[in-house]
Amino acid sequence: MFRKIFIIIRREFLSRVKKKSFIVMTILGPILFAAFITLPVIIANWSDSDYSVAIVDDTKLFYDRFDDGNDVVFTHLPTNIDDALELLRREKFDAVLHIPEVGFESPSTLRLYTKKAVNINAKIHVENVLKHEFESLKLGARGIDKDVLQAIETNINIRAVRLLKDGMEQTDYPEISMALGIISGLMIYFFIFMFGSQVLRGVLEEKTSRIVEVIISSVKPFQLMMGKIVGVAFVGIAQFLIWVFLTLMLVFAIQTAMPDLFQFTPDEQVHITSTQTMNTEKLQEQMDTVQYHNTTAGQVLESLSAINWYVMIFSFLFFFLGGYLLYAALFAAIGSAVDNEADTQQFMLPVTIPLIFAIILGQVVMTNPSGPLAFWLSIIPLTSPIIMMIRIPFGVPYFDLYLSAFLLIAGFLLTTWLAAKIYRTGILLYGKKTGYKDLWKWIRYR
Repeated sequence: MFRKIFIIIRREFLSRVKKKSFIVMTILGPILFAAFITLPVIIANWSDSDYSVAIVDDTKLFYDRFDDGNDVVFTHLPTNIDDALELLRREKFDAVLHIPEVGFESPSTLRLYTKKAVNINAKIHVENVLKHEFESLKLGARGIDKDVLQAIETNINIRAVRLLKDGMEQTDYPEISMALGIISGLMIYFFIFMFGSQVLRGVLEEKTSRIVEVIISSVKPFQLMMGKIVGVAFVGIAQFLIWVFLTLMLVFAIQTAMPDLFQFTPDEQVHITSTQTMNTEKLQEQMDTVQYHNTTAGQVLESLSAINWYVMIFSFLFFFLGGYLLYAALFAAIGSAVDNEADTQQFMLPVTIPLIFAIILGQVVMTNPSGPLAFWLSIIPLTSPIIMMIRIPFGVPYFDLYLSAFLLIAGFLLTTWLAAKIYRTGILLYGKKTGYKDLWKWIRYR
């Protein structure tokens, strides 16, 4: 029995890995993943250019308040707004900020004129400067020294630290966990559909071409179904592992070639080096210097390095394999029950609803990954492959993980048993419109 299943697995595996589409996607996938991580940083670095803003201040209060920054360059125009707008039309500037005489009393009269779409960073920068200056003028009008306000103004950026069971502490990056969780869930979703559909089409092609009649004379229907399912599963696992390896190699190569784009020094190192002096002013100065030189890409890579990738990759392989085997058995049953691809739609909808449901509720799960909704969705076999992968980056109790894995295996065995009952009858049935009553009748056959 196992020898025949192995022969079918080998045939399904080799027939797919030799296809040009598999080779192209295996090479293209890591390039796309690496580009997704690094290309935005590289493009942003190459495309950085100063955004010129001309200021027409009729109040004469704010000319010296705007300092260049955030790739925004300010030019003060001692002219009226009409002349400034003419310069804008001739593209001498990217934008013109007009502060009318009543601007202080009526901030709604402030205008930022542009010919093209406004630069959002420049708009935010201008708004922050004016907000600060307006507040200072209002405080001065009421006899409050603005220096006092600046002295008590404090920016708070709390670092989340998770206490581990062994007493160790680990920096937590909830934003990275959210992104990693939803990406993992979406990958599980697409992988199940992509490789499950291959099983469905393979079964349907063999049935419509009548090749299956020859194959069934040598192997049992269950052996044929299991061979196709497991063979395609090995294709998916092989492709995923190649993607992981090549993506890591590409990201490492880009990081080595462009170290300045990925510069990052953790705050903990600054604290450690400053503990000898215990000088809070010096510590804050060092922190400001380090944060100034840190890059967004460097922080992202530092955050990713805090993830337990051994657990992530192993969990992904397990829940992909478990979810795929569960749904592929159902897809194989659907392919055996119909005569053409158009007839599969009536059976596909109820099978795929749990997957779609899991993706829709993924956002809710990320906001409360330890809540009751997240728990139940992550142990129900039809939704657990996606929801559990969304939860894992946040940290999952071992009990939840083991229970989810056990129920997923049990769900796969149950769906395989049901699918085999449908498959053994439907694979040799032609020219009959199959309905749900027929499927129930086939399941009850002994």
